Amino acid sequence: MRNILVEFLNEIPIEEQNVELVERKGIGHPDSICDGLAEAMSRELSKEYIERFGRILHHNTDKVELVGGESNPLFGGGEVIKPIYILLTGRATAYVENTKVPVGKIVVGSARNYLRKNIKEIDIDSEVIIDQRLGQGSSDLRSVFGRKGMPKANDTSFGVGFAPLSLTEKLVLESEKYIHRMGIKACGSDIKVMGVRKNDEITLTVACAMISKYIKNLNHYVRIKEDMCKKLQKFVSKFADHDINIAVNTGDNVREGSVYLTVTGTSAEHGDDGSVGRGNRANGLITPYRPMSLEATAGKNPVNHIGKIYNVLANKIADDIAKEGATQVYVRLMSQIGKPIDQPLIASVQIIGDDVVKRKAYKITDYWLENITDLTEMFLKEKVSTF
Repeated sequence: MRNILVEFLNEIPIEEQNVELVERKGIGHPDSICDGLAEAMSRELSKEYIERFGRILHHNTDKVELVGGESNPLFGGGEVIKPIYILLTGRATAYVENTKVPVGKIVVGSARNYLRKNIKEIDIDSEVIIDQRLGQGSSDLRSVFGRKGMPKANDTSFGVGFAPLSLTEKLVLESEKYIHRMGIKACGSDIKVMGVRKNDEITLTVACAMISKYIKNLNHYVRIKEDMCKKLQKFVSKFADHDINIAVNTGDNVREGSVYLTVTGTSAEHGDDGSVGRGNRANGLITPYRPMSLEATAGKNPVNHIGKIYNVLANKIADDIAKEGATQVYVRLMSQIGKPIDQPLIASVQIIGDDVVKRKAYKITDYWLENITDLTEMFLKEKVSTF
């Protein structure tokens, strides 16, 4: 029997509260870049370990720091004057008996490939410096990791998830993704969307790093921004039957010619720094009106690191319970270091719903804990997101 507690929640659903704030940092935001690099490092190390030894070995690559560079964006051109500096740190198994694993080469290669694929306007050879200082993990955590049977929790920690997403949360999440694929060439990958709902009025404030070489002049910039607003307004109308207020790059002062221009499409090029875990939670959002864990999910090993597994699992459980008709679901999973990850110290499920949903909630939670090791492969195949 697992320690699962399902209870009714005595709370006003988020949609009925007067105020709601939601944020999402896009893939090119300095914090998201660090999350993406951390996860890419973990995936490549895991694949290398499997190929060499038939199993994933202990590692955690959840410590990535980005130091912003310096640039001079100009309409129709511009240049990066000082490259972005990225430091890859964490812990990884580099020696297995007499075999040395080229950890440094693997993580630097994964970082370069990730940037090349996702932050396409950056010249990997001249506009970014990638350094690595990975160390060996502590003996006690390597011991916990290596114990046979069901993986044992690497830490006494917790994960949090909720469902379903509110309208405001959906708008923020889907709007950032839509802008990213909108097809406006001048729009960079560093997109941040902040959603505010006051009663029934929703405002989306968008910050989008514009790429200078694709913009002829100030008037062209203004036209691009207007086009983005129109397209986004049409897109969000699919989600709501009333108008959504949209504002793009509100820091611009067009009269003085001061606008959000970048060379590479990310603010990382000019002094905006980044770190793993400072951005989106495991469901892709920052939601101060919901319960959240401050744990950095990206980069942690996909076998027994609770900070990764339980945060993703909690959202999976909440999603499935919400699909059964629950108005609101909060899931919190708590581990004890050294204990099997499928046997949390407590699996707390709070719902707004009826008795039928409550009974199904227990079964759904038990099912996901029973099959918790399936998440490892899902992480490696990028079937779940961590930020």
